[in-house]
Amino acid sequence: MTLISHPRIAPQGQGSWIRLRTLILLRWWAVVGQITALIVAERALHLNLEIGLCYMVIGASIVSNLVASLVFPANKRLNETENLAMVLFDLLQLGLLLYLTGGLNNPFSVLIVGPVVVSASSLSSRSTFFLGLTAVLIVTALARFHLPLTTDTGAVMQVPVIFLFGNWVAIVIGIVFLGVYSRWTVSEMRTMSSALQATQMALAREQKLTDLGGVVAAAAHELGTPLATITLTSSELASDLPEGSEAREDALLIRQQADRCRDILRSMGRAGKDDLHMRSAPLTAVIDEAAEPHAHRGKALLFDHGPVGDAPADPPIILRRPEIIHGLRNLIQNAVDFAESRVWIEARWSTSAIALRIMDDGPGYPPNLLGRIGDPLIRRRTRAARPERPEYEGMGLGLFIAKTLLERSGADLSFANGTDSFQTDSARRERIGAVVEVVWSLGDLAQDGTVSTGGIGQNQPITP
Repeated sequence: MTLISHPRIAPQGQGSWIRLRTLILLRWWAVVGQITALIVAERALHLNLEIGLCYMVIGASIVSNLVASLVFPANKRLNETENLAMVLFDLLQLGLLLYLTGGLNNPFSVLIVGPVVVSASSLSSRSTFFLGLTAVLIVTALARFHLPLTTDTGAVMQVPVIFLFGNWVAIVIGIVFLGVYSRWTVSEMRTMSSALQATQMALAREQKLTDLGGVVAAAAHELGTPLATITLTSSELASDLPEGSEAREDALLIRQQADRCRDILRSMGRAGKDDLHMRSAPLTAVIDEAAEPHAHRGKALLFDHGPVGDAPADPPIILRRPEIIHGLRNLIQNAVDFAESRVWIEARWSTSAIALRIMDDGPGYPPNLLGRIGDPLIRRRTRAARPERPEYEGMGLGLFIAKTLLERSGADLSFANGTDSFQTDSARRERIGAVVEVVWSLGDLAQDGTVSTGGIGQNQPITP
């Protein structure tokens, strides 16, 4: 059976995620606020402003909004360059308006931080740096060059020089801090969103494979009886027909093809309806299934399973859940990738819990990253040279997927290095690499909250 893989869709740039309509609506709110501030300053505070020039600057924003609304469709998404041009226009328009209304003496000068924050949350780092630098230059120029604020009596309104300098410092710090803060926060959210999407895709793929196995198993069982009947009937027909006749050859062909169908179904899956072997299995069988793809990659997989205390000697029967298999498989893959020659997989069960420990004899986790193991897209353990996989650098996405999937099943994960854990344990001293411990409550892995160590019961019909 061949699984068809769909072509990967290339992701768009971050700027392509923002609609033109969104920025236009934000601009209309800014225009309303600017006009309101001018009316209040002129009518209520009796400030003598270059009101005509101010309205011309605001009018430029209104005209650009109208042109953009009429020329482009409402659902247009801006690319990086278009988005940068829009935000840069807003920044320059605000800077010019502040020049006409007192520069940094105007309390609204703090709003110049806004376009930089918008850029940090939607554009690339290079565009954000450019806009941030432009904002700092505008603020610096406004501290020296601006039209004074005067009242209708001719009095000049300005703050002391020390406060003007403090205002400049505060705005510059706000541009840098809020820009960096917004950039890091949004990048973290995007990284987490991408990683969670990858986790969901991995779980969906594992679930489809599990469902496919159950369907094949059910088909093999259901078709077994009619195929056996066809084989028996065709054999009796062939024995009753004359030797060498076409009818006898047709009957033999029918029997041959029926046998072939039986063999194909037998090779595709185990017999059973909604085969309970596909839904539950002994703990050791689930571990073996998770480790099987990495059993022939040149590293020895050493298994050590056993009970603890008064627990039964036979491994518990647990749910064969896709997230458990895929999560354990990722952990084992990580261990095999970095092991020198051996990987140890230990399973212990008691009457209340199951503990699984995966260890290797590789270089271990970097101590400075131990607290971040399981975060998406961090670099994992590295080596000076990996001749067998020179292109492999290591990424945290696999460990993030494993941790997320296993925690969904109720597991608690911990990461450590063998050099820190087994220094006083002579039997395990050679396990100097990474150590991953996964612990479940036994009830979390059992179907309907009950634990079974005996037979798995009768197969049940598949319900649509």
